Amino acid sequence: MDPQDHIGLLSVMPAALAIVLAFVTRNTVFSLAVACFVGVITLGNGLMGFPTLLKETLGTTSFSWILLLELFIGTVIAFFQRTGAIQNFTAWVERRALSRVRVQLVAWVMGMFVFFSDYFSPLFVGSTMRGLTDRYRVSREKLAYIADSTSAPVSVMVPITGWAVFISGLLIGMGPIENAAQAMGVFLHAIPFNLYAWLSVLVVGLVIVGIIPLFGPMREAERRAQEEGKVLRDGAEPLVGEELTEIPPYEGARTSLFWNFFAPVLVVIGVAVGTFIVMDSAKTMEAFLAASVFLGIVMRLQGIPFNDIMKTSMAGMKGVMPAIIILALAYSLNQLSKDMGTANYIVEATAGWLTPALLPAMTFLIAAVIAFSTGTSWGTFAIMMPLAVPLAFNFSGDMVTPLVYATVAAVAGGGVFGDHCSPLSDTSVLASTGAASDHIDHIKTQIPFALAVALLSLAAYLLLGLTL
Repeated sequence: MDPQDHIGLLSVMPAALAIVLAFVTRNTVFSLAVACFVGVITLGNGLMGFPTLLKETLGTTSFSWILLLELFIGTVIAFFQRTGAIQNFTAWVERRALSRVRVQLVAWVMGMFVFFSDYFSPLFVGSTMRGLTDRYRVSREKLAYIADSTSAPVSVMVPITGWAVFISGLLIGMGPIENAAQAMGVFLHAIPFNLYAWLSVLVVGLVIVGIIPLFGPMREAERRAQEEGKVLRDGAEPLVGEELTEIPPYEGARTSLFWNFFAPVLVVIGVAVGTFIVMDSAKTMEAFLAASVFLGIVMRLQGIPFNDIMKTSMAGMKGVMPAIIILALAYSLNQLSKDMGTANYIVEATAGWLTPALLPAMTFLIAAVIAFSTGTSWGTFAIMMPLAVPLAFNFSGDMVTPLVYATVAAVAGGGVFGDHCSPLSDTSVLASTGAASDHIDHIKTQIPFALAVALLSLAAYLLLGLTL
């Protein structure tokens, strides 16, 4: 099948099936596996098509990167647990005599602070704040929402992230954009128009302080946590292994909050930001490898036996395996969607709607649908930027105008929305992992808020399109 082709309505069936089954069965692994199997059968690849899909998808550099990143993050979190760093951080925050609301605000600010990686941010916020939010009876679903809504929405607005480099790179060669500097200039001017990202981060803060009241499943989750003391619902399956959540601190070790918590975080930030400045690419995986090695050396100097350090590292890797399995199947489904032309079908079915006044709104809507169906924002950017931005330049007479900025921002925001609340999304999986929340419970409680922000953004883009 030609890359520009699709197989019609059948092309959306696997992704739609995975989403429906995930909500019905509450088992993401089963849902993704069934969707992949049905998809390869639909393509006519036979019974061996499923293992072949897994081999071809998972034997790639991109999946190896996320696999290693997850393993090293699991190791760092396990080291945090074994040295008592998280407990020490919790005690340090508690000494500030924070209220339940202020504890959530700390998580919100931390999510925005760790802007350089949408992978690290939800894991870091969830794992470091979980003990504290549990103590203040904040539901795991609420913590996952805070962590998820301050990761990708922030990363997509900061010019020194991989997101900015990727998006601006896609713009080179479009209209009058001839080089990377001009493309980054367009990205910078598009930031104020990225309504969904701005509103997502803002709404989290307003929900925390109570200006926006809780509604839908989130209200029930918070009622359960506050009145019954249950941060998880009965029967929930947290998306993190017990190996990672039940590691006790090593007795007698001479640990410190700085060397065992803040210093490793500074190593991660220093390597990630430093490599971005020097190499134009934030080496996040390498940053966590460096932090793992740094922490291992510190732990040995503090008197923790070498064998215990290695055992703790293995426990950390085992603890992130539930997330890795889901990510592996989600990657496979994403590849299957490419093979079936899912995005091409969605774009073709909606292409006739695009007019100058409707361009930003329709671009946002189509990008959101594609991202929700495939679980990938970057894939959505790669599909929608070459389609929507040239249209904007055509309408603007090949000039860089606010319509172009709004269109670029609409693609970025729509991609983040779909990726943000799709059960197939890697960042949503990582938010559930960090908060140790049931994955489907996280998705169900977050969607109403994300959808409300998306509808508000869509309405704003409609008004904006009429004025540009």
